[in-house]
Amino acid sequence: MDFERAEALNGAIRMIALQHRARAAAKLAELGLHPGHEAVLFLLHANGPQTQRQLAAGAGCEPPSITLMVRKLEAAGLVSRIPAVQDARANVVRVTDDGQKVILRLRQLWRDLAEETVAGLTGTSVDQAITTLTDLAHSLRRQAPGAGEA
Repeated sequence: MDFERAEALNGAIRMIALQHRARAAAKLAELGLHPGHEAVLFLLHANGPQTQRQLAAGAGCEPPSITLMVRKLEAAGLVSRIPAVQDARANVVRVTDDGQKVILRLRQLWRDLAEETVAGLTGTSVDQAITTLTDLAHSLRRQAPGAGEA
């Protein structure tokens, strides 16, 4: 790939990431949340109670980051932690009743963000955009350090 195409591709991805994250952050702030909190809440909603290590793996981030996010979500009353039965060093995180209410609002917020994101598409359908972006994500994931290790 020549430099001009590489610059156009990398620049477009960078702008999408920056602008989407900024819009997401503004919307999350309406619920008293920060970027990353939604990933934890959605993982717990989809998979039920999990250890912080499981949450870190599912969210694709480091355990210390999850620990900080869980502490903030716990302080807000959206999740609770209890020691894991199988490992007293681990904590199991679950969504509280208040957290379930926030997840309902968060799901609507996420739909709104998606609608805003694709509102200006003219030559690409939403399904085509999803396919292309998913392909890009898979391509990057395959190239990530440690991606081939089991």
